[in-house]
Amino acid sequence: MDRFDFSPLFRSTIGFDRLARLVDSATRFDSGATAYPPYNIESTGDDSYRLTMAVAGFARDELDITVQQNSLVISGKAQKEDDETEGRYLHRGIARRAFERRFSLADHIKVTGASLDNGLLHVDLMREVPEEAKPRQINIGQAVSQPQVEQKAA
Repeated sequence: MDRFDFSPLFRSTIGFDRLARLVDSATRFDSGATAYPPYNIESTGDDSYRLTMAVAGFARDELDITVQQNSLVISGKAQKEDDETEGRYLHRGIARRAFERRFSLADHIKVTGASLDNGLLHVDLMREVPEEAKPRQINIGQAVSQPQVEQKAA
């Protein structure tokens, strides 16, 4: 079974049309997908998160973090190395190949900062729900009765 039927869900929800696309892309098997570079996602508080990505060998200027709408894209492109250093390696196990990782962000998730420490890229995120999106109590007022208009016979 490679497809999910979301029609029962869509009968009782509004505005979740992105959900089907997210689940479809998460469950789709892509033979070209790679686990490079490895990363962790952790909850650091009620509404805060930290993405930690292992980017050994990359400098700050070789990494790019972009946020657009509900998408976070982290990419790395190693600068060209000298031909001199290329021939010196007997074994090269630290990969410095180009990469691009995409993450879908929930509504109201904002990137609050990023740092590079000991080969680990840390991206801090926080959920900032605006006041107008928070639940609020609606008072029920009294109904004002309308005076009846009499009809006159013509």
